[in-house]
Amino acid sequence: TMAPNVVDPPKNIEDRDIIPSFSRSESSIDENNLDKVESGSETKLIYVEEEWWQTTLQVLVPFLIAGVGTIGAGVVFGIVEQWEVYQNVSELFIMVPALIGLKGNLDMCLASRLSTQANLGNMHNYKIMMSMVIGNICLVQIQAIVASLIVALFAIGVNAAINGTFSIEHSVMVVAASMFTATTSCFVLDIILTMVILVAKRYGFNPDNLATPLAASIGDLVSLSLLSAIASVLYQNLETKIWINYIVISVYIIVLPLWLLVVLRNKFTRHVLKSGWVPVISALFISGLGGLVLDAAVDDHRGFVVFQPIINGIGGNLVSVQASRMATKLHQTTELGIMPTFSRIFEWPHRALFKGVPYAKTARILIAMSIPGQTVFIFVADAIHKSASTLDAAFVFTYLTANIIQITLLLYVAHIIIHAMWRWKIDPDNSSIPYLTALGDLSGSSLLLVAFIFLDSIGRPYDPQD
Repeated sequence: TMAPNVVDPPKNIEDRDIIPSFSRSESSIDENNLDKVESGSETKLIYVEEEWWQTTLQVLVPFLIAGVGTIGAGVVFGIVEQWEVYQNVSELFIMVPALIGLKGNLDMCLASRLSTQANLGNMHNYKIMMSMVIGNICLVQIQAIVASLIVALFAIGVNAAINGTFSIEHSVMVVAASMFTATTSCFVLDIILTMVILVAKRYGFNPDNLATPLAASIGDLVSLSLLSAIASVLYQNLETKIWINYIVISVYIIVLPLWLLVVLRNKFTRHVLKSGWVPVISALFISGLGGLVLDAAVDDHRGFVVFQPIINGIGGNLVSVQASRMATKLHQTTELGIMPTFSRIFEWPHRALFKGVPYAKTARILIAMSIPGQTVFIFVADAIHKSASTLDAAFVFTYLTANIIQITLLLYVAHIIIHAMWRWKIDPDNSSIPYLTALGDLSGSSLLLVAFIFLDSIGRPYDPQD
């Protein structure tokens, strides 16, 4: 096993400065992980090859849990779409993909940042670790407040443009529900993710394999359930107690400066607050386009909402694992702005996804895992939704084709985006996952709609009312 030079973790420096530097010859080593070995007063970082079965097992458990979460989200969506609030406030359908996608924009970025620091050995000091955790949680709360407001305004504006209707009461309710859902779900997920990362590293697991899938596992279900519950309560009291909506919005406006103060005083997060808005906001609008697809499909294709969270959630889940691992490896093997010798921005798809670059092994595992995983998930979702299994071979084949196209596209785009960001000195831990999960939402919804249209055209539609 080859090892870099001895690295003494520096003290009192910013998060972006605690990335160890390695020589160009060391950056070509085809390894996937670094472990710390302490010897006396010295701390050495050594490369440890992660076997394919270790990666598979570590990804499999959270992947299955994520599947349960996306199935739950699909089943819940199939129920709540009939609720009065969804029937009368169409902005909610436009808002759902972007609001659920906040877990990719915010929580998965937090997971990726902390996983990278854990793998680099920078979370062994309790004081530094707590500073990182508190700063990142407060940062996500700021992003959640601002992003949820943008999501709500986007949904209100698009609905007004498409349907030609506008209601100030509905608009205020949508903003309040969006802000409450985003901040609450992000806080719950961030606490869970932090615990998972610390426990994983303590017991020798790679947090890159565990944290981002677990962020997706309950993120969809928690966000959709919270949105549906709070929107329903606010809607029922809209005529008599509209002031509740104004109080909810006011509370978040009041606490926003407090979170800003905490984050700006935190050396690990202040630079992210200043530079991390472009990917978050851009991703929200990409996910918003997925919301338009959902809004267009929900009336014409019954059962669409049952499978939409599954294809979107699993696609975003798997590409986030790859993105987090790629970002960690780049941090471990070279300096920001310097391309590694083992990979380029533009690789041939077969090299990036099957055999060539070091990340291809993980890409193969993720693609292979998605096929049986998605098969099980759609059968379970269908059985729960209809109390019986009704899927035929045409639906399964068409759905899996859409899934394979989506996941291979996302993994290849991830390779390009992450390396391009690295070349231009943009930390992919902060910027790549929002774009990738948003593209997962848009591509998943679009490909699923194409699949439903194709099934209709051959006379084999999926109709849960049959």
